[in-house]
Amino acid sequence: MQLQTLRYALADGIATLTFDEQGSPVNTMCLQWQGDLSAVTAQVVKDKAAIQGIVLASAKTTFFAGADLKGVMRMTQADAPRVFAEIERVKQNFRTLETLGVPVVSCLNGSALGGGWEVALVGHRRIAVDDPKTQFGLPEITLGLIPGATGITKMTRLLGLMGAQPYVLESKLFNPAQALQLDLVHELVASADQLLPAARVWIESVRGNAQAATHPWDAKDYKMPGGTPSHPKIAGGLVVAPAMLKTKTRGLYPAPHAALAAMVEGAQVDFDTALRIESRYLASLMAGPVAKNMINTFFFNLNAIKSGQSRPRDVPKYKPQKVGILGAGMMGAGIAYAQASRGIATVLKDVSLQKAEQGKASSHKLTQQRVDKGRMNPHDQAALLGRITPTADVADLEGCDLIIEAVFENRDLKAQVTREAEGMLAEGGFFASNTSTLPIGGLAQASARPEKFVGIHFFSPVDKMKLVEIIRGVQTDDETVARAFDYVLALGKLPIVVNDSRGFYTSRTFGTYVMEGAAILGEGIPAAVIENAAVNAGLPVGPLAVLDETALSLSVHVLDQTRADLAAEGKTYDATPGELLVERMVKELKRPGRAGGGGFYEYPAGEKKRLWPELKALFEKSGAAWDLKEIQDRLLYRQSVETARCLAEGVLTSVHDANIGSIFGIGFPGWTGGAMQFIYGQGIEAFETRCAELADKYGYGFRLSDEVKATIRRFEPSY
Repeated sequence: MQLQTLRYALADGIATLTFDEQGSPVNTMCLQWQGDLSAVTAQVVKDKAAIQGIVLASAKTTFFAGADLKGVMRMTQADAPRVFAEIERVKQNFRTLETLGVPVVSCLNGSALGGGWEVALVGHRRIAVDDPKTQFGLPEITLGLIPGATGITKMTRLLGLMGAQPYVLESKLFNPAQALQLDLVHELVASADQLLPAARVWIESVRGNAQAATHPWDAKDYKMPGGTPSHPKIAGGLVVAPAMLKTKTRGLYPAPHAALAAMVEGAQVDFDTALRIESRYLASLMAGPVAKNMINTFFFNLNAIKSGQSRPRDVPKYKPQKVGILGAGMMGAGIAYAQASRGIATVLKDVSLQKAEQGKASSHKLTQQRVDKGRMNPHDQAALLGRITPTADVADLEGCDLIIEAVFENRDLKAQVTREAEGMLAEGGFFASNTSTLPIGGLAQASARPEKFVGIHFFSPVDKMKLVEIIRGVQTDDETVARAFDYVLALGKLPIVVNDSRGFYTSRTFGTYVMEGAAILGEGIPAAVIENAAVNAGLPVGPLAVLDETALSLSVHVLDQTRADLAAEGKTYDATPGELLVERMVKELKRPGRAGGGGFYEYPAGEKKRLWPELKALFEKSGAAWDLKEIQDRLLYRQSVETARCLAEGVLTSVHDANIGSIFGIGFPGWTGGAMQFIYGQGIEAFETRCAELADKYGYGFRLSDEVKATIRRFEPSY
C-alpha cells in the first residue's frame, strides 16, 4: 500500500495504525488521510484472523489535530452532497474498526481536539500521557462547525444529553486527569514510551472477552445516562433549550442549533441513524458561509497573530522584568493587574501615594473575587499583590525595562509625564503611551528617544479584554515594536500592529460605529430601534449604550482636540452628523454619559438602565420610515468601509490584524469573521454594490475610492 498519512504494521497479533501525515507538523483528516484510512481498514478486515488487538498511535507530538480546515475554506454549497459522502466514509471506517470484535486501544501521546478526539473515541480503551498541558475535546462550535465524525453521537451516549452539553455546545476542553474522572480516558501513564506497553498489557488481559471489544452503546443492555428525550426531566429542559440558545446566538450562529438538534434527534434513534443525522448537519455547515468566516478568523488569523506574523523579524525574544505605569486610574490599575498576574514586577505611580494605593486596591478586589470562588489561593493572591509597588515618587521607576503612561487623553499632560519618567528607564528600555486616539508621532516629540517610543493601547476593562493595539510611530524602530509585541504576548493577550494615524485603527473604526448610530438617531429613528438592530446583528452593545459607557464627553474632547490640531495646520474639520449630535448632547443638553450622571440612558439607583425619555421629543420624528436590515447594514458596512480605508492608507498592513482587531477590540460580530472577512464573505462585487447604494443615501462614510477597491482585491485571502 502507498500510504502518505499513516503506517500499518501487524506483529505478534497487534495491528498498529500510526498516524503520520507527511509534510505536516500535525495529523489532519485531509482527503489523502481519508483514502489511506479506507485502505488500511480494508487490510485490517483481511487480516482479522491474525489480529488480537488494534492500536491507534501517532508519530507527531500531538495525537491528532482534526479536520483539514483549508479544505473547508474551498467548499461551496454545491459541495454539500460530496462532503456528506466523505463524512460517511470516515464514519464507516471507524465503525468497521470498532465493531470487528477485536479490542481497539487509542494511545494518546498528546492533544486530541475536534476530529482528533473523534479518532480517539474509536478506541474501546483510551490511554493517555498524564500531562496537564494536553487538551482533549470538541472545539468545533467555536469555528462555526459541529463535531460530526461521531463526536456528538458518542459523547451524548457516554455522558448523557445533559452531561454532554458543556463539551458539545460550549466546546469545554479537558486534560487527561479530567478525562479520567469523566471516564472518557481509562488509564494514565507517565510518559509516551509507556503507551504501547500499557496497550499490549490490556489487550492481553482481555483476550477472549467480547465485552472489551464492544462500545457501551453497542451492548444490548445499553441505557443512555440520565435518560432519553422522553424522560420527564430531560423533556422539561429540552422545551426551553432552543429558546435559550436563540437568545444567546440571536440566530446568527447556526452551529449550536445544529449541534443541539443532532444531540436530541440522535438520542431518539439507533446509533447508526444518529451518525447519519450528525453527518447531514455537519455537511450543511461546512458548505455554508458562517463556518468559513469563523474558521478564517478564529483559526487562521488567530494563529497568524500568535505565531508573530506582525512582529518584526530578526529581533531576539524579550520579556521585561520590571515595568512602570504612570497613572493609577482604571486603565493604569488594570495594566498593573495584568502584569502582576503574569509575574512582572510593577511600579504603579500617581500624583499621590493615596491614589496609587487606590489603583493597587483594584487588583486586591479582582483577586479576592477569585479567592472567594476557590479559583485562587491566598498565597498566590499575596504574591501577585506583592509584585505591585504603589508610589508617588518618580525615583521608584529607576531601572524599569518599560514605562507606560496611562494618564488622561491630554497631549500636554502626556508630554509632562513622559519627560519626568523617561530618564528612569534601564539601559535599552523603552517608553509607551496607552493613548487610544492621539497620534504617536506627536506624543513622541516629548521623548528624548522617539525611536524607543511606541503606542501600546489597552482596552477597558483590561482584565477581560484580550486585544492590545501596538502603534508604530514614524520613528519607532523595529526592536521597540518587537519588544512591545513580546510584552503583550507575555501578558497572555493578542497584539495587533498598526501604523500611526489619528485614532489608529480600532478607535477610528469604533468611532464610525457609534457616530453612525448617533446619526441615525438624528434622522428621527427611535433610539430603541437602533439599539435593538445592533444587538440583533450580533454587536455586543448598541451604539448609544457604548457612547454612554465610554463617555460622550470624551468623544467631544477628541473632537475638540482634532479641530485644534487641524486648525494649527491651517485646516478645518468637518464634523459628521453623529459627532454634532453628540456635541449637542454634552454642551447643550448636559448629558456627558454614564459617569457624568447620564447620557442617552438614565441610570436610576438599584434599577436597570433605561433610555432617556427626552430623546423621543428631542430627536424622534413620528413620520420617519425605517428598515431594520438597512440600519444593521449601516452599522456593519460603515465599520468595514473604514477598515478597508485603514488598509489602503497603510494604517493596517494585514487582513489578520484587521479581523482580529475588529472582533476582539471593538466587538464586530464573530459570525462575520471580522470587518475585512465581512467584505469577502459578502463577495467583493456585492459589497461594492451595497456600499454604492448606502453612499447615495447616507453620504461619504460608505463611499469606496478606486484605491480602496483595489486594496480589498489585493488582500483577498486564498486557500
